[in-house]
Amino acid sequence: MAKLLLHTPLQRWQLRTAAGLFVGYSAYYLCRSNLAVAAPLLIREFGSQGLNKEVMGQIASVGVLFYAAGKVVNGVLGDFLGGKKIFLLGMVGAVAATVAFGLGQGVAVFFVAWALNRLVQAMGWAGLVKITAHWFSYRSYGKIMGLLSLSYLVGDIAAKLLLGQLLVLGMGWRGLFGVAAAILALVALANWFTLASTPASVGLTAPPSNPDSLFEAGLAAKQPASLGALLGPYFRSPAFLLLLVLSFGLTALREAFSFWVPTYLVEAAHLSESAASQYSALYSAFGMLSILGAGYLSDTWLRGQRGPLLLAACLGLVPVLVLMAQPTSGGLLPLVLISLVGLLLLGPYSFLAGAMALDAGGRQGAATAAGLVDAVGYVGGTGALWLTGRLAEHQGWSGAFLALAALAAATAVAALVFYSTQERPLRPSAANVAAVVVDLYEKPGYN
Repeated sequence: MAKLLLHTPLQRWQLRTAAGLFVGYSAYYLCRSNLAVAAPLLIREFGSQGLNKEVMGQIASVGVLFYAAGKVVNGVLGDFLGGKKIFLLGMVGAVAATVAFGLGQGVAVFFVAWALNRLVQAMGWAGLVKITAHWFSYRSYGKIMGLLSLSYLVGDIAAKLLLGQLLVLGMGWRGLFGVAAAILALVALANWFTLASTPASVGLTAPPSNPDSLFEAGLAAKQPASLGALLGPYFRSPAFLLLLVLSFGLTALREAFSFWVPTYLVEAAHLSESAASQYSALYSAFGMLSILGAGYLSDTWLRGQRGPLLLAACLGLVPVLVLMAQPTSGGLLPLVLISLVGLLLLGPYSFLAGAMALDAGGRQGAATAAGLVDAVGYVGGTGALWLTGRLAEHQGWSGAFLALAALAAATAVAALVFYSTQERPLRPSAANVAAVVVDLYEKPGYN
């Protein structure tokens, strides 16, 4: 099997590229998950300066707002400048911002440093998507983006386990930020030598591009003629506009959980800061299963339809979030519930700025498509982070999770509209499963 995978120079470079992108984007999360891990320590140390859960939520929210803006700007830059440049610049910027945060002495510095960190980190996914669009055939977009989408979960898990263990060993929050920056710097150096933006840059012929993207097939490998030519097709596509609505709701839910789970486990499950950091990785671990399972079900049983899974996930989240709003006296139930949220949420979420964005943007506009989808999503995330922190501070976790349950219900309505208007209902059968099994993880383009 290994010999088959490495049969041609292109396949060897595809494996090398996928591995470099996976490790690189995973490493980004050392300089992103560190704030969630350090939040209880920061609140304890700077509480006298007014740093409570509400203010911590505001810091995270401002960061997500800058991240959303960066998604649009850096997505466009990725399509004009190339994926490798953007991918590496994001790493270097994140290292610098993380060091600045670790040297900070007050709330104002934390706001500025975290906002800059999230702004430059928006380069990471744009670069990854752009490189992927060039190196892989459109027939394998579903498969490769499913695998690469696992990188942010692997990164989140690894970061929380590593940083949590450093807390066990007695390291303070400043040390955590220093270690995160150092590791990301080393990974950036490795990616500088191992990644290539396009097959042409190493003398290889590119795989076929998607003929059904929003751009003309003949322009697939060319730089966009203008900003208007790049952005116009997206805002004329009803399917893409609905995709933006779904991204708003699902990203808001994902950001709220990714940030607040450690603090919730400290207060609701009565775990130590180090244990909460490590157990919060359950959310991401079950999310990995969700991504793999959602990709398999949608491509194999639903013939590329995403709406049914998006709808089912949102409906399933509502009762889970309502249960999280109830008081608990033990530590087991909160762990089960955060695992269920990861299982329901992260697979459908990964569709949006992954394979679906690649299908829409093709080789010419992939980074912009992913950037627009994520940008709108992180606008929702900005509000969710702040609102969750405010409600948790003033009404307890009960109020926070009831609000998130309402958001899940509203997103379910959007998923129903997407499915009913953009996807033709198709009952899975043995015949259509047999017909599609040879195209496992391949996805149809946007029309």
